[in-house]
Parts: sequence; structure tokens; C-alpha cells
Amino acid sequence: MLHMKNNIAAGIVMAVLFMAPAACATTHPASSKASTTTAAPAAPAAAPVAGMADDSPEAIKLRSGPGDSVAGKDKSLLCQGCHGEVGVSIEGMAPKLAGQYAKYIEKQIHDFQSGVRIHEIMSAVAQTVSSDDDLADIAAYFASREKMKGDGHKNELGEKLFLHGDMTRMMVACVNCHGVDGKGKAPDNPVFPVIGGQHKDYLRGQLINFRDGDRGNSPGGVMNIITQKLTDEELDALADYVSGR
Repeated sequence: MLHMKNNIAAGIVMAVLFMAPAACATTHPASSKASTTTAAPAAPAAAPVAGMADDSPEAIKLRSGPGDSVAGKDKSLLCQGCHGEVGVSIEGMAPKLAGQYAKYIEKQIHDFQSGVRIHEIMSAVAQTVSSDDDLADIAAYFASREKMKGDGHKNELGEKLFLHGDMTRMMVACVNCHGVDGKGKAPDNPVFPVIGGQHKDYLRGQLINFRDGDRGNSPGGVMNIITQKLTDEELDALADYVSGR
């Protein structure tokens, strides 16, 4: 079992708990000088970057990073065998990659290469990616695809936990890190992955891996801390709800 530095992880949990709401809010500080003339009608405010967590050209460019998505299509042929031609896999235990952050994909491959993360297939496949440039291109290709999506079904328990968490157990709401409907906080913030619309089986499997300590590569081990607070019923409900987004 992987050992975590609980003091660091707890610090991340508390930072998310107390700082995330402020980070999500759009503030408009007042001017320090009073106007002496009648102000002209204000122009419509530009949409904040955090509002572009979608499939707009701007959002796609940001989440794809510097890699060449055109070259990445051919370089990702081996990946497509499991993850699908456009990153939408059929097998429930093979994650969808469509619309995932390129930098997040890159990190996972590096973790498989180094042994920080272990999988009977991916640990070997990751070794076939010969350069960081090739990896950036492959990641950019999948990131540039239309974001993964579910069928829209809901799960009341899962929705409650995802949106509100449970402060009686110091369990932070998933939305604070993964964004509305699990589609990410912002297209240029790849620290926490897109999970909305991911396969339920894969989501549930990863939650179990985090809870059991078989996976420990989230920032500061925060996912290990959170999942240890989940019952089997809650874990299943969360995976079910998120898969439908």
C-alpha cells in the first residue's frame, strides 16, 4: 500500500474547502476614485476563463496545450485500440480520453513510465512513447476531441455528494476540484481531470484504487483522503452520477 504525507494532503483539502469558493467567484472591485462625470454605459464584461470549460475553439486550444493534434492522430494509433479513435472507448474499464486535459494525460503517462502508477497494460504501453514531443502530440489529439459525455441520468445521493460533500466528515464537494458536471474547472487548469461522462466502471474502479491505496498520484494524495470517507454505497452513487454528466 502506498503511504501518504497526510499533513500535506490535509492541507490541500483545507485549501480547497476554504479557498475554492473564492476562486470560483467573479469579483469587480470598486474604483478608488469617484467619477465626476456621468459614466457611459458599461460594456458587457468578457466571459471569465473559468466559464470556457467547454468545446469552444478557445477552450480546446487551451486544454490541448502546445502539442500538434494533427500529428497526434497518427501517433496515437496504438492508444486508439483501447481508448477509441476519438477517445471514446467502448470497454467500461478503459477510460474515455475525449476532451481530457493534455497536461493531465501527459502526467499519467509519465507516472506509468516511472512506476508511480501501475497497470498491467498501461505500464507497458507507456514505455512505447519515445519522446515528450510525441506524448504532447498524442495528448493534444485526444484533448482536442469533443468532451466525453454521459446519457444525462441522475443519482440523488451521488449528486448530493458531488455538489455539497459532507462537512460533518470534512468531505469536500467534488465540484470544487472537478468543476460543474465534472467537466473541469477551466480549460487551462489541468491539475484535476475531466470526469463528467466517464465510464461508471472506470470511475468506480479508480475510486476503489484510491481508497485502498493502490493508486496515490493525486496532488498531495487528496483523493486517498477523500475516498477513505466514502462507504461502498456512496462510492457507487458518485461513480453513477458522474458517469451520467
